[in-house]
Amino acid sequence: MHVVIIGGSGHVGTYLVPRLVEAGFDVTAISRGEREPYRPHAAWQSVRQVAIDREKAEGAGEFGPRVRALEPDIVIDMICFTLASAQHLVESLRGQVQHLLHCGTIWIHGPSVEVPTTEMQPRRPFGDYGIQKAAIEAYLLDEARRGNIPATALHPGHIVGPGWAPLNPAGHFNLRVFEQLARGEEITLPNLGMETVHHVHADDVAGAFMGAIAHWSSAVGEAFHTVSPAALTLRGYAEAMADWFGQPARLRFLPWDEWKGTVAPDEAQATWDHIAHSPNCSIDKARRLLGYEPRYTSLQAVQEAVSWLIDRGQIAV
Repeated sequence: MHVVIIGGSGHVGTYLVPRLVEAGFDVTAISRGEREPYRPHAAWQSVRQVAIDREKAEGAGEFGPRVRALEPDIVIDMICFTLASAQHLVESLRGQVQHLLHCGTIWIHGPSVEVPTTEMQPRRPFGDYGIQKAAIEAYLLDEARRGNIPATALHPGHIVGPGWAPLNPAGHFNLRVFEQLARGEEITLPNLGMETVHHVHADDVAGAFMGAIAHWSSAVGEAFHTVSPAALTLRGYAEAMADWFGQPARLRFLPWDEWKGTVAPDEAQATWDHIAHSPNCSIDKARRLLGYEPRYTSLQAVQEAVSWLIDRGQIAV
């Protein structure tokens, strides 16, 4: 069976492509050809690599037809960010594929009413990224349930793994926060530090995609959260990381309007995006229907990524 993965060398693709090869699939990976996978693996030697600039190809109306010309049985789309992009691909793949899997985001949800948030709760997204991803989900599931294309949407949280900076306890990506915790220095958190973030290891997301493929009849026409078993509060996250470094947590709290002035504007924006969503999502549906069982807790996933960065001198402790 031939699987085409669009965005195969990214965070999740780094783990998903070897899983697919080891499961016996014939794999073609589409990317711009500008980046190697985050982790080397012998499985990549048997993967067909196709270089396509998606944005340019879509602008010329060629991307969907070029994917279809590869004659895939399954298409996994890791890098679809607009409704128009999803519609273009679906129009080309109707009648060709047995399964179309879309990588979404838990930001399809706006502010939560009940937590953990389930896939059944009404969508109230905000921000262009979340709004577009929610529109893609609605379109794909409608198409699937009408029998037009067998599609599934999987929604990861904050993806973590060796090779890139994890979302830190202050809600942004500056590695200095981890250095301060490692040295027992004081860090400042917004509000009372009780907003939540919900990480997931990239390999666990890859496992969810494999589960959706294996459980086709349960997955088609459905959306699933793919996150760790539990979200973290910013405060709890900071305290746990300080303890991991063998230090007491020295935390100070400021109201948002004061706190945002203590960091760079891009860091303040990243933090606001994360605490405004404050995700806390349930994986009960994925467990029940896909056999999804993440190997990593949020902290384990972050600590593996931080260890990788320490070993390479990118975090000084």
